Amino acid sequence: MKLYLIGHDYKYAAEQMLLSLYPAERPEYPEGKPEGDRVELSLHEGDKFFTCVCRLFTGGKMYPGRSAFNSALAVDDISRDKLCNRIIKNAFYRAALRSGHQRPAWGALTGVRPGKLFCSIMEEGDAETAMKRFISEYDVSPERAALCRDTSLVTRSVAESLGKKDICLYVGIPFCPTRCSYCSFVSQSVEKSMKLIPPFLDALMQEIDAAAKAVNELGLRVISIYMGGGTPTTLSAAQLDRLCTKLEDRFDLGSLREYTVEAGRPDTITEEKLRVLKAHGVDRVSVNPQTMVDSVLDAIGRRHSSQDIVDALGKVRNVGGMAVNMDLIAGLTSDTVSGFEETLGKVIALEPENITVHTLSLKKGSRITLEGCRLPTAAEVSRMLDLAGEALPKAGYFPYYLYRQKFMSGGFENVGWAKRDYVNLYNVCIMEELCSIIAVGGGGSTKLVSEGSGRNIRLFAPKYPAEYISGIEKTCSEKQGIIDFYK
Repeated sequence: MKLYLIGHDYKYAAEQMLLSLYPAERPEYPEGKPEGDRVELSLHEGDKFFTCVCRLFTGGKMYPGRSAFNSALAVDDISRDKLCNRIIKNAFYRAALRSGHQRPAWGALTGVRPGKLFCSIMEEGDAETAMKRFISEYDVSPERAALCRDTSLVTRSVAESLGKKDICLYVGIPFCPTRCSYCSFVSQSVEKSMKLIPPFLDALMQEIDAAAKAVNELGLRVISIYMGGGTPTTLSAAQLDRLCTKLEDRFDLGSLREYTVEAGRPDTITEEKLRVLKAHGVDRVSVNPQTMVDSVLDAIGRRHSSQDIVDALGKVRNVGGMAVNMDLIAGLTSDTVSGFEETLGKVIALEPENITVHTLSLKKGSRITLEGCRLPTAAEVSRMLDLAGEALPKAGYFPYYLYRQKFMSGGFENVGWAKRDYVNLYNVCIMEELCSIIAVGGGGSTKLVSEGSGRNIRLFAPKYPAEYISGIEKTCSEKQGIIDFYK
């Protein structure tokens, strides 16, 4: 879609709203006289107000939208930019609604962390007042505002439980048995790269040493370990034992409150691996079906059946001592509302401690996007999520964290649901940026959070296994950035 910015250069605000309203569109900034279907966003500073006027041209018609704020509120450059961004989005949003665009469930909100905004509003009053303001100011649906209220209350509780030196540790294992059609995560198929696993682990041992040196020197406390990927249980039992032993040897885990390992693919789960994990203190694993409909599993490239998922869960229960999360995805290729309802019922009957309901995100590098696979409509995805929202509370689950992604079907959200006493600290901490996340492994993203100042920085490890291995010395040297940040 052609975007014309007049009197300003707030591209990010315009593009965020564009992707929220029209996820299939990409921004264009043509030169010359505006023409054809387009969006014109004009920003003007008057004596008392900053005003943004949007003119949306589509189908031979023009639809206006307008938003403004009092100039007295712009006390500095930061507040000015924040308010300008907001009125640009609002003007664009209002013009789109006038053109007949269906009102999105999240209204004019565009960010991936609506809970952060809700928590900031909640600091000024109680949760119900914040919910009303969320609905009135941002045009969020009452159902989504209630989700934000409930998850924000969990966020506040978790935040109050954290100490100033508490951190989470993420370990990235970028290998999977096969690559699912919806996936854009950086993960190497083991069937093509088995030879990379041993040198990858050797490199990972070096990075663990470097990260632990920084953490120990600063006196930081590891309260949560999350081993993800990829699929960590792609590793053998011996390789998992080596990795977990290294983590125990190099980090002080005396303050550890939870230890999660993604065993997402049932075709990687064995009792031998589970017993190794349990022996090292792992108390939560993910067994992720995504769907319990065999035809949909086949369509997304999974080489297992729904019965294999049930069998894998049985192995976890047989070993004992580990809570289970199960991921579902609403909007998968070839799925239907009735198929998702069947999946939901089967998963609830298995009684995992956590169920995470994702909305399909159409990533550019995924096979679904590249091949143009048939997908459920936004209305069908909405009904799937409604079914989850109705069934899960009745089964004893409550929402404890949520986040949004770009290119999501229908512009909806991902929601983690938990039974009482099974909130996953890591998920809350990373999504709401409550503490620093120290990452090691392929594609690991260390995010350092400074309490109160809003000063966050990120350190990235190479994404692909071969690049990670060859660049390990540089990755290790960059762990000095953790020390520099805290000191």
